[in-house]
Amino acid sequence: MRVAIAGAGKVGRAIARELVGNGHEVLLIDRDSELARPGVVEGAEMLMADACEVTALDEAQLASCQVVVAATGDDKVNLVVSLLAKTEYGVPRVVARVNHPKNEWMFDESWGVDVAVSTPRMLSALVEEAVSVGDLVRLFTFRQGDANLVEITLSADSPVVGQRVGDQNWPQDTALVAIVRGPRVIAPTPDDPLDVGDELLFVASPETEPELQRLLGHM
Repeated sequence: MRVAIAGAGKVGRAIARELVGNGHEVLLIDRDSELARPGVVEGAEMLMADACEVTALDEAQLASCQVVVAATGDDKVNLVVSLLAKTEYGVPRVVARVNHPKNEWMFDESWGVDVAVSTPRMLSALVEEAVSVGDLVRLFTFRQGDANLVEITLSADSPVVGQRVGDQNWPQDTALVAIVRGPRVIAPTPDDPLDVGDELLFVASPETEPELQRLLGHM
């Protein structure tokens, strides 16, 4: 897979290292000559250019990329890069970093964004997830499909404790994708039991979240 990353700061470089380590072809784009210097991320291509300029994106051969990541520290730049990637080059998957939560509402399909990643929102969700038992916590939003990744930790008084996964009548447009039980990550089968302390991860539509809360937790 070929991935272009706009922004060679700490976030962009960290993403690039991970992707290169997983065997992907990565191009980092930044207009700062210090950040875009050759070898800043071993195994990644570098392009010193303004990612908001069409000529730069032509040089980057963006149309050959399967994914573009807009990872700069400027929300305006990330929106422009996302829009150009989607509308001018037809990139199948565009992921954009949200730096300021007040701008999050703009990071949607109208700006070419398939997945928006808000660090403050993710951190707050992880804090909630760490301290909440019996309450549904939204971890991530899939913009393209209007669905969320949600988590609930089963409390001792959850009505499903002791029952099997297959005995549950999950709400429509809801899928149980994993059970985290201590150090284990379990791909659920109908015969798996549900136990106190299990962390259940669902992909669910926003409309079904209240029903999931009623089914699994306390009100």
